[in-house]
Amino acid sequence: MEMSSQIRILKLVNGEHNDSVLYRLQKGWILHFMLGPTLASHNVSIFCNVPNSGETYERCKYRLLKWNAKSKSSGDQLNYFAPVKLNSAGSFEYYFQYDNKKAGSGYFIVDPSLLIGPDNHLLPLDAICMHTVLPKLLGPFTEWKDRLKVSKESGYNAIHFTPIQKLGCSNSSYSLADQLALNPSFANGLKSPITVEDVKSLVEELRQDWMMLSVTDVVWNHTATNSPWLQENPECAFNLSNCPYLRPAYILDRAVLHLSLDVAKGKYREAFPDSKISNDKDLSRLRDILLKKVIPPLKLWEFYQVDVDAEVSKFEHELKSASNKVRDHDNTAKINIIQDKTFKRRNCFIDLEVALRQFCAGSFNATESLEAFRSTLVWLNKLNKEVVEEDMKAAVNNIISTVTYERLADNGPKCIEINKTSPLCTPYFNHFFPDTSVHDEESNIVNVDDKAKFIMAHNGWVMGDDVLKNFAEYPGKVYFRRELVCWGDSVKLRYGSSSESCPTLWQRMKQYTEEMAGVFHGIRIDNCHSTPIHVAEYMLDSARKIRPDLYVFAELFTGREDVDNIFVNRLGITSLIREALNAWDAHELGRLVYMYGGEPMSSFMQPSKHLLKPSRAHALFCDITHDNESMILKRSVHDLVPTGALVAMACCASGSNRGHDEMTPHHIHVVKEQRFYKKWAPNPNSYSFECAGNKSGVLKAKRLLNVLHQTMALNGFNQVFIDQRTQDVVAVTRHNPKSHYSYVMIAHTSFHDSNDCHGSVQKVWKDVPSLTVEGHIMGIALEIKPTEPSLVTSQYVKTFTKQESLINGLDNYNLFVETDLPCGMSTCCEIELAKGGTAHVVHFTDFPPGSVIVLRVKMLESADKGINGIRKIISALSHDEKSGFDDIVSGLDLHVLNRVLFHCKEEELSDGLGIGAYGIPGWEDLRYCGIAGIAFPIARIRDGNDVGHPICTNLREGNWLMDYISMRLQKHKETSALGDWYASCFEILGKIPRYLVPAYFELVISLTHEKLLRACWNQMSLFVKDGSTFIKSLALGTVALCGCIRGANLPPLHPDVSGLLNSEEDGCKAVSMAAGLPHFSSGIMRCWGRDTFIAMHGLQLVTGQHRDARNLILAFAECIRHGLIPNLLGEGKISRYNCRDAVWFWLQCIQDLCECDSYQLLQLPVARFFPTDDSQPQPVGTQTQRLYDVIQEVLQRHVDGISFRERNAGTGIDANMSDEGFDVKVGIDLKTGFVYGGNEHNCGTWMDKMGESERAKTKGIPATPRDGSAVELIGLCKSAVSWLQRANNSGQYPYDGVFTKDKDKVQAKLTWSQWNGLIAENFEQHFYVGDNDSSQLVHKRYIYKDTIGANHPWCDYQLRPNFPVAMVYAPEMFDVDHAWRALEIAQAKLLGPLGMKTLDPDDMQYRGDYDNGNDSEDRSVAHGFNYHQGPEWLWPVGYFLRAKLHFARKLGPEKLKETVDFIRSFIVNHQLYLENSPWCGLPELTNSNGSYCRDSCPIQAWSHATLLDLLCDMSQL
Repeated sequence: MEMSSQIRILKLVNGEHNDSVLYRLQKGWILHFMLGPTLASHNVSIFCNVPNSGETYERCKYRLLKWNAKSKSSGDQLNYFAPVKLNSAGSFEYYFQYDNKKAGSGYFIVDPSLLIGPDNHLLPLDAICMHTVLPKLLGPFTEWKDRLKVSKESGYNAIHFTPIQKLGCSNSSYSLADQLALNPSFANGLKSPITVEDVKSLVEELRQDWMMLSVTDVVWNHTATNSPWLQENPECAFNLSNCPYLRPAYILDRAVLHLSLDVAKGKYREAFPDSKISNDKDLSRLRDILLKKVIPPLKLWEFYQVDVDAEVSKFEHELKSASNKVRDHDNTAKINIIQDKTFKRRNCFIDLEVALRQFCAGSFNATESLEAFRSTLVWLNKLNKEVVEEDMKAAVNNIISTVTYERLADNGPKCIEINKTSPLCTPYFNHFFPDTSVHDEESNIVNVDDKAKFIMAHNGWVMGDDVLKNFAEYPGKVYFRRELVCWGDSVKLRYGSSSESCPTLWQRMKQYTEEMAGVFHGIRIDNCHSTPIHVAEYMLDSARKIRPDLYVFAELFTGREDVDNIFVNRLGITSLIREALNAWDAHELGRLVYMYGGEPMSSFMQPSKHLLKPSRAHALFCDITHDNESMILKRSVHDLVPTGALVAMACCASGSNRGHDEMTPHHIHVVKEQRFYKKWAPNPNSYSFECAGNKSGVLKAKRLLNVLHQTMALNGFNQVFIDQRTQDVVAVTRHNPKSHYSYVMIAHTSFHDSNDCHGSVQKVWKDVPSLTVEGHIMGIALEIKPTEPSLVTSQYVKTFTKQESLINGLDNYNLFVETDLPCGMSTCCEIELAKGGTAHVVHFTDFPPGSVIVLRVKMLESADKGINGIRKIISALSHDEKSGFDDIVSGLDLHVLNRVLFHCKEEELSDGLGIGAYGIPGWEDLRYCGIAGIAFPIARIRDGNDVGHPICTNLREGNWLMDYISMRLQKHKETSALGDWYASCFEILGKIPRYLVPAYFELVISLTHEKLLRACWNQMSLFVKDGSTFIKSLALGTVALCGCIRGANLPPLHPDVSGLLNSEEDGCKAVSMAAGLPHFSSGIMRCWGRDTFIAMHGLQLVTGQHRDARNLILAFAECIRHGLIPNLLGEGKISRYNCRDAVWFWLQCIQDLCECDSYQLLQLPVARFFPTDDSQPQPVGTQTQRLYDVIQEVLQRHVDGISFRERNAGTGIDANMSDEGFDVKVGIDLKTGFVYGGNEHNCGTWMDKMGESERAKTKGIPATPRDGSAVELIGLCKSAVSWLQRANNSGQYPYDGVFTKDKDKVQAKLTWSQWNGLIAENFEQHFYVGDNDSSQLVHKRYIYKDTIGANHPWCDYQLRPNFPVAMVYAPEMFDVDHAWRALEIAQAKLLGPLGMKTLDPDDMQYRGDYDNGNDSEDRSVAHGFNYHQGPEWLWPVGYFLRAKLHFARKLGPEKLKETVDFIRSFIVNHQLYLENSPWCGLPELTNSNGSYCRDSCPIQAWSHATLLDLLCDMSQL
């Protein structure tokens, strides 16, 4: 099961840049980069900035990774991997390229190792319980430990210190006056200042003695307005000197401030008589004053306009000097106002060269040009003014919104009077000078650089802004449009694009960051989403050099997970802060618990080596943060414990804020709060006014919850299940998938107090429904409930009094807290054994809001035995131990494995046992009855961890699927032992808890499926055994499609043929091949002569199944009639002889098998089923011939001419064919050597669609007769006679030719050499459509005809994918240049994503989408008439690519390389399709452009075979 070496595989995809995809890994793991199929044809280099062992991380230092071979398959880059050992924590980037171009990139995060205690043991991230404190409230440094002990005793193991630096004038914890100095208040009352080393010593003491981590904030984005260093280095801020684009915003800002001052002075007493904004009417008056009196006099549009007179003057000057130049008219030349970068009024300008091209082209009138120029400038100025006016409307709206919140909103600060200390809005700029007037300030400050540089922009945040852009930079208008939620105590820092932009600032912040990294174990990035990301990268790189295992966390407000991931990736953020207070009800809170951590309960067990999947950022889930208002006021006093409990049950880091557990009923403000935290009481179990202890608030309960949180994380309880019991009650289960122990928590939340309509308090909570817990409840780990649940928040809060010097909480809220109770001792519930004894039922008797109960649960003893039993089986399977399963499988050959793994529904029903495919309720039938049928979907379910899938539901509800798997195998003698093995395994599996069945079932199926596949491949050729995953997957087609199927056996072979099967059940002696599944799987429709022998080379010879190939060759030889093999075999009893191409593919396979195995094949006996054309089937032995005699008969019959009418012609054998179609004629043209045949009423080649629609009047009309001489048959014929010539010359074949007769019946010898020469001499002349072809039927030149001599002559000239077949078998017939050009045209016109169009899309008969159910009157498509008139068939692709490969070799190395690259790139589509096919197969065909065709077989023999042939050819390069 879990193994020590964890390997993750990251597949690279061409063009994929995964900046926003998050991958999380751990130190010590190994990452394998592998090429995805889209990169198969490219020479890819992969680079990564993970440092080598012993080296220091440098963000921009990438090293080239080395590719290692995964298998022995040569040339298949998809089998290569580049390993990276992950020894360092942080964020790492990779990119890959080919042809010197970047093709993709991404990031991955390696989590830090956090060590605590004197033994430096590991603290898992999910075990973190973090407590936030404000250092300014800890008092003198010598008292810190006393106050921090509250965190320790409350069960926290990490302390988050807000900044410890010197604070600015506002005293905000996040407005730092000096980043390089500690807060001097820490030394109050002490003789000497506190140093960084003092803090460092304390932090280390906490780590070792208290086993607590310490982290702090870093504030990079802003500094306090009164920072002394900023006055010395004003360039570090966004000021009016280095950012003149802020000048208009500053003038507006001053105008708003002066309005506030004027209101305070009584200037607007009529509008605001008491200098207050008290209602909506006041807001309306304020809007009018701003829009009509304050803003218009500012004329802010002038900053964006030109001085018309000045620009006209300059233009006039240019006109004079340009009067002798003639310019061409340029319609694209349009002048625009170019913004003045100094932002002075009416100082924008025009590009005069553009103006001359616009107004002075050709012959022009200077006066008219000047006037047109002036008019255009006036118009452009007007446009810019309108833009500014719209900006000002937006600015006013934002001002009104701010005033509304700050002065009227219930949740706002309710500011009252308007004056300088409480202006209408917080000023956007820090103004160090006396307040005069807007006009004077513009003249004396804005336009004077020595003063302008001290006018600095404040920081803040922008709602809904693009966080990846710096809102303060040009051309942003955040300050101008008043979109900033402003922090008036802080100045935004201006870093620029790199450290060279502002060295002083970068160096200062680097020193500050390194200092904090040297002291603390982690840092929180304050205001992370607004900090320039390149700045944060630089600072974190510096920090990690000081502390490599730095814990980095942040709170992001992007609102989008993909944007969050960009920050996490680039900065290496370990955890993102998540807030429980964001939940609006218990259901949402339960969802957050589920979302932020852990796997779903009963998750599938992933192997130690598996695909790397995108992750969600690790969460630091807080019941409350220091930014949140008090939960007591936002929700209710009773919700602190249940929300804290639910947060503790999340499988992630957890956190809280100091004061929350002490029940402080107000926000402990980071700016305003001045009191100190309480110290831990010397006697914590008694109440103390001065100190905190176990009696304070909910501290005792919180300690127990924190301990529980850590216990679960440290002990592997990493699976989570959420059960929403009622609107307010949530049950959470944390499960350990190894021990199968669980903690079950039930929490009764209280998001709101319960009052009746009169406001009086009542006990109104509803009954909590009983809970059934599967397994054995060992006891109650924790039980908490309020002592007075009927009291509401207001009753507690009204008696609260703030202490003057110490932060205190409610002292009148009490809890019952019990731990480690026996089941019968609960005061909340009664627990009883359920019927059947496999579960307990929890009845809640007194469980009010605010209550929490935690149950300890383990499996029953019988279930535990089942788990141990199934684990032993899995261990044996997964560690490749020799097991009973292996012993059984080692004796199974491929025809038995066909039954074990595959068998579609129709094949299974052929057994006559009434067994079909298993149907999953609420889903669908499995594609196969064998193991592969369930292995494919269950693997996908495992990969996606889809525990809610209907298959999982079915497995949880009963043993039906397991019984089906074992039972169908037990029904057959050859597989009964294997069926018994599965049955015994599933019997054990049936005894474990039902919720665990899917996970363990998947392991059994996946492991046995892999062993079964290996058993298949081990019986195949080295090409397959050592081949790539793609080759092996294609080769499985021979197992899926070749088997013994009752009712579709081969006719009995001659008894002298050795090595036959001996199946007692169905009498099968040799396997048959299905043309495709499921349509051609059983009965007479299973075994097609043409399909069998097109597919034989790839499926049987390439894979090493020579015996099966031999048997098929002999079986069809037995059934020869009229010199033809059957089209449909029908066990030899009901064969049809209506195709003229199958016999030529049969001959080709005989040639291939002889050459790859032995010419002894030709000597084998053939028991003729039909000794004469008209005889009935004869018993074996009636007439026997050698195979070479049968071959000779076939060729002689073709030369003599074949002419017959099909037996039983009529609707009994073909309901659609016309009477003339049953007449079969085939022969050899002795002038050319070409085989010919057919007529316009039948279709004797593979393009054999016969019209079926009476409505469209196509019934009996073949769509593609291809009568005459079909091009592929010429190639096959030439291949045959050429081979026989060689065989005769070497003494392997006794005949040197055939006999012909002239018209006078004079007999003559036509030798193989002569016949071969005839074809070679005539082929190009008759088939190539070159410049010399003068026929009016020519549709495209430089192609090869599809036929010659067709009854419909235009059909000869149609471009179809058949000529590459001839190229593969007889390439010597083709002129190399002609062939290459024809292939290029075929590629451009016919090649689709997976298959080849069966007709040129430029042909008027082209119809690309096949629908056999079409019942329209459209002749071209009715009932699938266009089967071969455009739909894209897969099998011709193999021939096309093989032909390209052959002729590319003829054209030289460069063309060959180009072709190989193309082929590798193209067959990616097939690999992807095959990987995702539940049929484990490639389809028969697709519709246009590779679209799905519902009437296609989803797995087709020749689709697999021809690609295997191609890959075999490529392996020999």
